[in-house]
Amino acid sequence: MEVLTASFANTTASLPFNQYLSDFDFSQVSWLKVILTTLCLAMVYDQVSYQLSKGNIAGPTFKFYPFIGPFLESLDPKFEIYQAKWNSGPLSCVSIFHKFVVIASTRDLARKVLSSPKYVKPCVVDVAVKILRPSNWVFLDGKAHVDYRKSLNGLFTRQALEMYIPQQEKIYDKYLSKFVELSKDGPIPFFHDFREIMCAVSLKTFCGDYITDDQIRKIADDYYLITAALELVNFPIIIPYTKTWYGKKTADMVMKIFEGCAGKAKEHIKNGGEAICVMDAWVELMEEARKNKSDNPESKLLVREFSNKEISEAIFTFLFASQDASSAATCWLYQIVADRPDVVRKIHEEQLAVRGGDPNVPLSLDLIEKMTYTNMVVKETLRYRPPVIMVPYVAKQKVPLTESYSAPKGSMVIPTLYPALHDPEAYENPEEFIPERWVAGGAAEQAKKNWLVFGTGPHVCLGQQYVMLLFTGLIGKSVMFNHIKHKVTPLSEKIKVFATIFPQDDCILEFSKRDDPTVLDAVVAH
Repeated sequence: MEVLTASFANTTASLPFNQYLSDFDFSQVSWLKVILTTLCLAMVYDQVSYQLSKGNIAGPTFKFYPFIGPFLESLDPKFEIYQAKWNSGPLSCVSIFHKFVVIASTRDLARKVLSSPKYVKPCVVDVAVKILRPSNWVFLDGKAHVDYRKSLNGLFTRQALEMYIPQQEKIYDKYLSKFVELSKDGPIPFFHDFREIMCAVSLKTFCGDYITDDQIRKIADDYYLITAALELVNFPIIIPYTKTWYGKKTADMVMKIFEGCAGKAKEHIKNGGEAICVMDAWVELMEEARKNKSDNPESKLLVREFSNKEISEAIFTFLFASQDASSAATCWLYQIVADRPDVVRKIHEEQLAVRGGDPNVPLSLDLIEKMTYTNMVVKETLRYRPPVIMVPYVAKQKVPLTESYSAPKGSMVIPTLYPALHDPEAYENPEEFIPERWVAGGAAEQAKKNWLVFGTGPHVCLGQQYVMLLFTGLIGKSVMFNHIKHKVTPLSEKIKVFATIFPQDDCILEFSKRDDPTVLDAVVAH
């Protein structure tokens, strides 16, 4: 055999390659057979690769649909399918378009992934880099990410949070009046209107008066295009007139507006203006860092000079991180409260008590911090219906998750937050809404490892205190000045997944003004 092989090699080597090709009879080749053979080999490789990656964790025995896996299911995600995955085992898997996905469902495994920057880094879909821009800070890793976050910490201090509240209250007043007008003829779905108020609150908090009402309305109307473009399963290439194309155009438009606002903030602070928004606070931090460095060359204040473009990209990530989650939380918060007259009564009593009986006392940080029961309602809502149910990461290297299983390099590793927040060992009767479980020193407060609403580890949410203050102030003021009636439907408690989770009927409500905010007259739940 070796002699024959050597003889063949010598013979072919002695022939000019072009002559060898010209003598080969391509007419004998069946291109259909070549294609089918290649396809079969690719399918076998895809299945074998899946089996090797899957190991001993839960998941389909084989990829029922070659290559695409459960892609079609992912186009219309069902909460029940996610739950089935979580219940199938501590670790489970799927494979879509040859992307292997490991789902970590227990509290401890979720925390392990969230706290392992050596092995994983946050990831979004392939087009996210193009939509958010490659230079965006969210794509930083390791020390670069830690240092950048330190530069942003000053935007969420107690002093900064208090600065934002007057702007936020103006938005509350404007939209609560709008909600009354919108539902004057009866209950309507409020899903889109809650997305708009949350967008408006965020934009005024971030940009203050540098952003116009028309710009806020435009961003609120179009933001869903960005959400759709960044769905977990999506086409990875930006093609004109597709979801990703519209999402990219919208993101570029929003960041252009933010760049202009950043320039105005710098000019405002330079001229001695008062800081009232995040951009103002950021510019003041840069001024302070510059002064400290001049007075003390050894100063370790990590705020450097940020360009308008960098500020716009970072502010966009704040909007990206908050918009869908806050919209979902608003839907559930209003629906849950409206369905429970006893909760309404307790909130109303507390709102009057902290204001000394005067409903017109404006919101302040001190005032909101006195709203103990209202805060417990917000916290229980975030536990009961957590807006973010999972966070995708990508494995930078092989990730040891258990003694017997490691997620392969390049796979997606997704810690799930929902099961930890519905763990009966941490929260008695977890499927019931019980604000009182959050009384200081209670069992729920003790279960700190289960409180994963805002994540944990190096990427824990910067704005968690901001979120609690915002929703406590908003729902408190809403209950004090308005009747909120919820029209219950068979879909009210069914969960729809669209980046976050929402009621399937889009939260059907009716708002009407109280004749006297100091009087809690009858509230009828439909």
